[in-house]
Amino acid sequence: MKYLYKNDELCIQCHNCEITCAKKVQKSEDLRKSAIKINDNMKYGEEKINVCDQCGECIDVCSEMALGRAKNGVVLLDKKKCVGCLICVGFCSKLSMRTHDDMIEPFKCIACGECVKTCPTGALEIREK
Repeated sequence: MKYLYKNDELCIQCHNCEITCAKKVQKSEDLRKSAIKINDNMKYGEEKINVCDQCGECIDVCSEMALGRAKNGVVLLDKKKCVGCLICVGFCSKLSMRTHDDMIEPFKCIACGECVKTCPTGALEIREK
């Protein structure tokens, strides 16, 4: 299964990954449209890099069956089936299912690897589970 591996210790909070994700995936300059989030104000126990680990727990809670797993293991959202109820967002224990006011349906990391290319420290990489 393909997923985006993250190493919080190597992250320098440059936000290159967020910028790349928003631009490449959502075609936007708005960092709130990035599927990866860098936590600048960490509290005890919080992760510096927050991103979907492709666990798939959200798949079972979607009553519209808009979430499913691709052949490579990545959890994908079918925008044609999604009704924007956001149950998956509330259910995500990792808080990695995202929303934005401009969008009806939620979004998440699809392990495309674009952010890996712009990470200056190697804190991100695409791996197989």
